[in-house]
Amino acid sequence: MNIISFPDRAEWPALLARPVQSTQQIEAAVAPILARVRTGGDAALIELAQTFDKVDLSEGGLEVPQAELDAAESQLSDELKTAIGQAYQNIRLFHERQKQPIEKIDTMPGVTCWRKSVGIEKVGLYIPGGTAPLFSTVLMLGVPAQLAGCREVVLCTPSNHPAIYFAAKLVGITKVFRIGGAQAIAAMAYGTESVPRVYKIFGPGNQYVTAAKMLVAKEGMAIDMPAGPSEVAVYADDSAIPAFVASDLLSQAEHGADSQVLLVSTSKKLITMVNLALPTQLSKLPRWELAEKALENSKAILVDTEADAIDLLNAYAAEHLILSVENAEAVAEKIINAGSIFLGNYTPESAGDYASGTNHTLPTNGFARAYSGVSLDSFVKKITIQHISPEGLQLLGPVVEAMAEAESLEAHKRAVSLRLASLTEVNPV
Repeated sequence: MNIISFPDRAEWPALLARPVQSTQQIEAAVAPILARVRTGGDAALIELAQTFDKVDLSEGGLEVPQAELDAAESQLSDELKTAIGQAYQNIRLFHERQKQPIEKIDTMPGVTCWRKSVGIEKVGLYIPGGTAPLFSTVLMLGVPAQLAGCREVVLCTPSNHPAIYFAAKLVGITKVFRIGGAQAIAAMAYGTESVPRVYKIFGPGNQYVTAAKMLVAKEGMAIDMPAGPSEVAVYADDSAIPAFVASDLLSQAEHGADSQVLLVSTSKKLITMVNLALPTQLSKLPRWELAEKALENSKAILVDTEADAIDLLNAYAAEHLILSVENAEAVAEKIINAGSIFLGNYTPESAGDYASGTNHTLPTNGFARAYSGVSLDSFVKKITIQHISPEGLQLLGPVVEAMAEAESLEAHKRAVSLRLASLTEVNPV
């Protein structure tokens, strides 16, 4: 890792900048794919699967048969099925508690307002293929969709890993399609002969998938959030265990060469010890080449004080933030920009990635300044409701009349005035 000692605050923006992606170039490549699927439907999906994934979907079809989904369970070890089951229970419990009971509020006598949560009717989940079968993301997206009561949940993935199918069945996903890349996003956004059009799309993916989501969002499709390469920031002091910190940095770096890891500390000794631990651990990883490339673009920043560290971390707005410091919970209270926070020496980021219960679909690339991670709320709409009694209108009506008149909206005023007149037995016409 590149070590930067006591940088001036003026240098922070450059130090914390993510790798720049040529979005124009990527969007130029993705736009024709979206257009082909929009006009060509299933036939275009089959052609694109052959072109990009070297897979012939003309025989078996785009949808995974129910028999294949049912057979997935028998292809997994009991140990993995038990682990997935436990993760499912933890994620479900955490997200279930996010439900809010309806509360009716009397804003004034006779004027009652409340709101209800309604599951988004049709949602689409994307699970990338790539080098890792991300069945954990099926749980992270499928569980809140299940709890929200979404009527139709469609999953697109180029992966045929049985763990993905097992998890999909566990969370009640209605249809699974063997489609990957930008074309999968297009299929869910526009609909085809086989793939239903959905109202909101969720899920991670490479830069082409991300560009596809952003492009369909411009056309009015709802998406979970903008996303980019995965990232972690670790704030550690002398109470941290260097080997643990190194393992956390590497667990993020192994996602891919474009992943970014950041270490912030007030201790030069800690940074030195972590740097010594990294090569040994790196050499034992099957994906060491990817992790090594990610580390080449990563930084360890030595700062003067805890206040400097907190300001730096808030400026960075990490997707994952690990606080391996003595007063971790107190520090967490001062963090205002982060996707998810992990406290202490025994809370690795990988626990949140898989099974602690929190959601691992989080804002990257600094979007944690304005976006939250996926939650139950991501899969519901909030509909407000109000009811006004005759007595309530007599109290509220003059307020509305005065405001409508001031805005020169006479029809708004009249909608109230007619009702008030009817209550005083004056001819409302």
